[in-house]
Amino acid sequence: MQILLVVLFVVFVVIGVPISFALGFVSFAGIAMLPEIPNTIVFTKMFNGLNSFTLLAVPLFILAANLMNEGEISERLIKVCNAVVGHLKGGLAHANILVSMVFAGISGSSQADTAGIGKILIPAMEKQGYDKGTSVGVTAASSTLGSIIPPSITMVVYAGIANVGTGALFMTGLVPGILLGLAMMAVVAFFADRKHFPRGDRMPIKQVLKMIAEALPALMTPIILIGGIVSGLFTPTESAAFACIYALIIGIFFYHTIKLSRLPAILIETMKLSSLSLFALATANALGELLSYYHLNTIVQQFFTNLAGGKLVFLLIVVAFFMFVGTFMDAVPAMILFVPIILPTATSLGVSPIILGLVIVVTLALGLVTPPYGLCLLLAGTISGISIEDSFKGVLPYFLSSLAVLLLLVLFPDLWLAIPKALFPKLFL
Repeated sequence: MQILLVVLFVVFVVIGVPISFALGFVSFAGIAMLPEIPNTIVFTKMFNGLNSFTLLAVPLFILAANLMNEGEISERLIKVCNAVVGHLKGGLAHANILVSMVFAGISGSSQADTAGIGKILIPAMEKQGYDKGTSVGVTAASSTLGSIIPPSITMVVYAGIANVGTGALFMTGLVPGILLGLAMMAVVAFFADRKHFPRGDRMPIKQVLKMIAEALPALMTPIILIGGIVSGLFTPTESAAFACIYALIIGIFFYHTIKLSRLPAILIETMKLSSLSLFALATANALGELLSYYHLNTIVQQFFTNLAGGKLVFLLIVVAFFMFVGTFMDAVPAMILFVPIILPTATSLGVSPIILGLVIVVTLALGLVTPPYGLCLLLAGTISGISIEDSFKGVLPYFLSSLAVLLLLVLFPDLWLAIPKALFPKLFL
């Protein structure tokens, strides 16, 4: 019966059934075939899977990103970043990556980054002389930082599944997230002469400072959010709510770009986007019940126990597995399904749940730019009007640079954990 369920799931995915519905159908079909388990357990697990205060951060961060985009705050961030690095060769590409790093500290969502930043910068880069592949590649690749640099929706979900401190996970992801951005900027610098990337005009320092001052309320957002979490002033979920209120206040009263008449439309759009992730999370919980019936976690643990190589081999297999899963599945259901299965094995091998979470989050973030699922790649390619094949060719150098940073994370896991522990010891108590 297990083979039949796997075949059913693969068929659903191949014919284009949304992943959340595919998970739900397989869960219901599998449990319906087991007379000892009542069918109502599917709906009970779906409801209980969403009955979490931590998960409230998911729609709140999406709302914050939508308010930022509606309030044209992302446009101001783009102008500031371009003023700082635009005079370099390939300056607009550098600015694209830099603004994604800043926006990641506000929205927590890679898709929001692609949609909000991409619709402005992809046409701007093409107009300035960048080829379509580079414009799409830089935008899609840098958007993945939204899932890594705190605050991060995927980290919130993982923390809830693995029962680890969200603040500790956030701080552990900060340095690798910045390194990923710098690695992408290094790729831009490498191709700048070879592809004849254009250079913008250097702005007078007074004008740069004026633009920074105007964008200061927006630039302060990630500092306030991360600082509040680290200091214990509020939880990650409360920080998401604060981000919404803060974005609304500066959009209405400071920049005067958010109209009250637009709020219903913003809320409806937020509910649409949130429902996609949360329904997938609910159905993944139901499928998790089915997998536990077949003792899949025990089978996986026995497999790794008999495998030579210890932590390093385990983490490499985790990267390979989630890289494959990320090509056809969103991060949220992927973590719901598989983290409970591999977490006991990680603990038995001495791998910190926080490091495991960071490795999984980074790997699944890269899945956002790998076809056929690659949601950020699809969004960026649609904005530019190029095929998925050409989009992936453009993103490949930046994907490989991110993969190199991920391998460093796997090779030296204790180092990445030691840095935030030394800086923020209270978060790891």
